[in-house]
Amino acid sequence: MAKKKYWQSFGELNNSEAYEKSISNEFKEELPFETADKKGLSTSPASRRDFLKYLGFSTAAAIAAASCETKVRKAIPYVNKPQDMVPGVADYYATTYVSGGEAIPVVAKVRDGRPIKLEGNTLSSFSKGGSSARMQASVLDLYDTARLRHPIAKNTATNYEAIDREIISALNGLGNGQLVLLTSTITSPSTKQVIAEFLAKYPNGKHVTFDAVSYGGMLLANEATFGKRAIPSYNFDNAQTIVSLGADFLCTWLSPVEFQHGYSKNRKVTEKKLDMSKHYQFESMMSTTGAAADERFTHRPSEAGIIAAALLTAVNGQEPTGISGKLKEGVKKAAKDLVANRGKALVVSGSNNTQVQILVNAINEAIGAYGSTINWNAPILMHQGVDSEMVALVQDMEAGRVGALLVYGANPVYEYYDAERFKKGLNSVKLSVSFNDRKDETTQLCKYVLPAPHFLESWGDAEPKAGYVSLIQPTINPLFESRPFEQSLLKWTGNTTRWDVYLKNYWIAKLGSQATFDKALQDGVIETTPAADAGAAFNAAPVAQAISAANAMKKNSEYEVIVYQKVGVGDGKQANNPWLLELPDPITRVSWDNYAVISPVLAKKMFEIDLSDRRSADKYEVEVEKPVIKVKVRGKEVELPIIIIPGTHENTIAIAVGYGRDKNVGRAVHAADGGSLGKNAYPLLSFNGSTFEWNGQAEIAKTDLTYKIAQGQTHNSYEGRHGVIREVTHEEYKKEPAIIRNERKAELKNYGGIEKFEKDGTIYPVYDRPGIKWGMSIDLNSCFGCGACVVACHIENNVPIVGKHEVMRYHDMHWLRIDRYFSGNPNDAESIQTVFQPMLCQHCDNAPCENVCPVAATHHSSEGLNMMAYNRCIGTRYCANNCPYKVRRFNWADYTGADSFANNQQPLVDEGKLDDVVLMMNDDLTRMVLNPDVTVRSRGVMEKCSFCVQRAQAGKLEAKKQNRPLQDSDFQTACQQACSADAIVFGNANNSQSAISKTRQENDNRIYFALEDIHTLPNVNYLAKVRNTAEISNHGVLTGSEEHVAASEHGAEHKG
Repeated sequence: MAKKKYWQSFGELNNSEAYEKSISNEFKEELPFETADKKGLSTSPASRRDFLKYLGFSTAAAIAAASCETKVRKAIPYVNKPQDMVPGVADYYATTYVSGGEAIPVVAKVRDGRPIKLEGNTLSSFSKGGSSARMQASVLDLYDTARLRHPIAKNTATNYEAIDREIISALNGLGNGQLVLLTSTITSPSTKQVIAEFLAKYPNGKHVTFDAVSYGGMLLANEATFGKRAIPSYNFDNAQTIVSLGADFLCTWLSPVEFQHGYSKNRKVTEKKLDMSKHYQFESMMSTTGAAADERFTHRPSEAGIIAAALLTAVNGQEPTGISGKLKEGVKKAAKDLVANRGKALVVSGSNNTQVQILVNAINEAIGAYGSTINWNAPILMHQGVDSEMVALVQDMEAGRVGALLVYGANPVYEYYDAERFKKGLNSVKLSVSFNDRKDETTQLCKYVLPAPHFLESWGDAEPKAGYVSLIQPTINPLFESRPFEQSLLKWTGNTTRWDVYLKNYWIAKLGSQATFDKALQDGVIETTPAADAGAAFNAAPVAQAISAANAMKKNSEYEVIVYQKVGVGDGKQANNPWLLELPDPITRVSWDNYAVISPVLAKKMFEIDLSDRRSADKYEVEVEKPVIKVKVRGKEVELPIIIIPGTHENTIAIAVGYGRDKNVGRAVHAADGGSLGKNAYPLLSFNGSTFEWNGQAEIAKTDLTYKIAQGQTHNSYEGRHGVIREVTHEEYKKEPAIIRNERKAELKNYGGIEKFEKDGTIYPVYDRPGIKWGMSIDLNSCFGCGACVVACHIENNVPIVGKHEVMRYHDMHWLRIDRYFSGNPNDAESIQTVFQPMLCQHCDNAPCENVCPVAATHHSSEGLNMMAYNRCIGTRYCANNCPYKVRRFNWADYTGADSFANNQQPLVDEGKLDDVVLMMNDDLTRMVLNPDVTVRSRGVMEKCSFCVQRAQAGKLEAKKQNRPLQDSDFQTACQQACSADAIVFGNANNSQSAISKTRQENDNRIYFALEDIHTLPNVNYLAKVRNTAEISNHGVLTGSEEHVAASEHGAEHKG
């Protein structure tokens, strides 16, 4: 059967000279010392450890290197220890992650009074224990060195007594001036009541909701067609056909943690459950949701309305108009499947245009989605901002009608599309107050600043979806002089009740008793059974006008820009979080910056970068300096480096928001030149009279500038080896469920077959022993590249942040990475298919890394784990060279303060010092987030995934105390626990009743092991990707470098 080629980089696709050179090098990065040929050994700047590496190691060398001592940090015991605290034993508190109108129920792990880890709350029917990258990383925001320490009045530190006196006096003296409370979406029922009481005291008061990422178009469309300014709930688990019109619902759109779980349920296939959902994606750029789609079609951003109108026409049995070619065929196929699965189909749109959303509502009405895949009985209460209200507020401020502006959870100076008008209006406001945890762009311009506590220091509640309430309780005393927003409003209303008492009284009255409230606080959730969906009558009157408006949306300009959110930084509220900044984007694999995503076609046209030409592709890809493009939208200009991504529409430029923050936001947003990381893309938005538009006509120009980008997609290579990715179409799988297994049998035939190959072929003992044998299974059908597992691994295992400069030098430290593979013709956007593969230490039974370590620092445990003894490691890096999966990481500097030598925080080669963010992570405050159960590694030590052995040990001890066998429920690895889609299963493979054993039994025909033919015998298996396409494709695996792709496949003959 023909092989389909998968590639991570254009060099790998073309088998270019630079790619061949990179895979032939033992290490890509430069050596950390100067050779004796240039300088004598006595004058070499190399450290002792580096000197020993240069000479070659022996056991004696290891003993000599061990004389370096680690700094001793003493733990101070309590004078009066709290009764409920046992040193070294973690406590767990149910609470809620809240940020910018988003809310996720969580459980906080607290060690010795310090919150150090967040997990999803499994008792929540809303999130089902899921998490996101931003939720996982938010614990670091608690220990952010940029947080405000005390209240500020007119740029001077003050106290609450004085600030309350001045603000109350100003509020009472407003006269006819409006009092406006400007917030992001408030999901808290009790906070809404406090706001109502506050505004009742001041007759001219009103509440305006402004969200950085708006869903106002959906709210207004639902009001027009159903009479409800609300967002319904979407049940992806009920949908057999899903059509997304630009909605990245798996990573950024509306409620991705909830949607991942529902979507993945219908993507898991076994021999007994052959059915799976069909997913169509229409979009302008390659999104993470588009990467997961079965069929994907690209279009200009301004064509979103035409496509929605054409899909409505096709669903109603008529020939779609206004589109042609592949786009028209895609619309007809999608419409056919939607009609065939009436009542089990769903259409969603990421557009913020009201007319487009009206058309989407009409399509869902026609296919019977309401009452099945869409329900009104439990509407989503997040993202409730209406754009026109924000625009009206700015107009009132400019006209001098606003006397007082109180800002909470919003940052319009950064997030509003016309920030200059807002700043001008703010100058006319007599009283401006900001409730914030840092001096962001808006807070700097306010007269009074009241530090807001982190949610882990707070009391509160959240209701992200009607009937699904999650409580918030403090897990630590406030670190600084912060005060809850609600406490301030109560104070200024004249209510002397403490906020925590107010909250408890509110819920005791609702629930009926103190005992019921205590139980709810312990569980973290209060849920009511939703009433039967009574539905709502669909008003078809606006549809005709929407069709007319949609057909007029298409722009005539040659180029268009679309603005989007990244899965890590999102809207920018957590832009100072190093874990999120260093998290590679799942599609571009870029860390630390935003950029302009363009297509290979546009790259060739504007920059003469021909990716089918080896030399041209190498010149673009090998250099960290990327060409800069100037993008002008409605008079607003931005200059950004380009990143070329296949699957992008050829006339579209995509730019992410969340970057270009002010230096006062924190140390992590600082660039090496003293500026900010990336550029602010919010000014590229516009207002169309009712909502903010996230796309528009663009003028683009080539510049002579370049910019350094940290892109990790070329950091790791399998040297063209076979068997990393396996994929099959749904048709092929249904026809022959054992197709993957049969392929493996054929490949291993010369080795005696699968069973014999797994046991033979090694002079070392095979780890086939009774007792515990840890194993992991990863389903490629359920991995969407969201990165929650990567961040969770960082947090749990004290994985260091290295900064942009070190990432560019191949020094990233991720224990777990998510490799992204493309297949198809780069110049044909519709042909591009994408697969995500989490790659971590495979804990091989025949591990190549173990037999090359001269000091036995890496070794195998009796439970099948490939383990590291950090205090033995002398940093030869032989193990990293011998690892075929490239999952071992070397500490080039003392990233987390483990060494006692101050200069070990400097890089090993040259160029000044580490990025400021690395030093920020070494701050005593920031170090409070470190997990005390995991050793903090020092400079010169190799590290890698441990299968969270510290959690395994804790689980075994707990089972031993209870005199029972270890169970799956006793612990989970950090990556497994973070995954909302249940893509990762871990457990004891020797226990036939464990989840890992059952997964392997049920999916025996989909199982494969990466690089199986080199006989490493991994303990991590993958379940092959099954893509629901009707056509029989060239299914296959990652091919060897000798298997060149035909010139017809990627557009041109190989050159030179």
